[in-house]
Amino acid sequence: MWYKIFKFLFQVLFRSLYFWKIAGTHYIPKNGPVIICSNHINNLDPPLVGSAIKRKVYFMAKEELFRIPVLSYLITKFGAFPVKRGSADIQALKQSLRILKDGNVLGIFPEGTRSKTGKLGKPYPGAASIALKSKAVVIPAAIIGPYRLFRPVTIIFGPPVDLSMFYDQKGNETVEMASEKIMNAIGEIIDSYQGNINNKS
Repeated sequence: MWYKIFKFLFQVLFRSLYFWKIAGTHYIPKNGPVIICSNHINNLDPPLVGSAIKRKVYFMAKEELFRIPVLSYLITKFGAFPVKRGSADIQALKQSLRILKDGNVLGIFPEGTRSKTGKLGKPYPGAASIALKSKAVVIPAAIIGPYRLFRPVTIIFGPPVDLSMFYDQKGNETVEMASEKIMNAIGEIIDSYQGNINNKS
């Protein structure tokens, strides 16, 4: 119930203050395990992604946020769970795999932190590792800002990223190649959007 309430409030926020635009939601499976991998440009990215699709999205959030009593309660109700940044968090990994095993949607920002320039950064291996272990459908998403009041913020979902060629392989190099493929898919969405904008101008 709380998730639906927060989702509705965020939808009102994004519609009225940021004139959000959403595209590509038809690529997201209606059921089964899904990982949404998006670029990260603002603290509002998780609720933006979560509010843009019909299914509930569970997100990793830095553990520091869960030390703030009221905020901790709110983000937990909105599907967030803690992750320790800068190290391999086994508990967060197990929680992610449980979410996917139960057929739910997991939202991950492969870069691990917000981009100060708006350009794609180097991904951490976590997203690809979870994708390869779970074999969940990976949907790339691009958030195109900046977040400015009464200016459009766009989120575009792309077709699934095929990682099946990596399923029978192991090692850090495999994870790196899978990570690169995910980030390339996000980058292609951004490049396509910017190309369309340039063609119209």
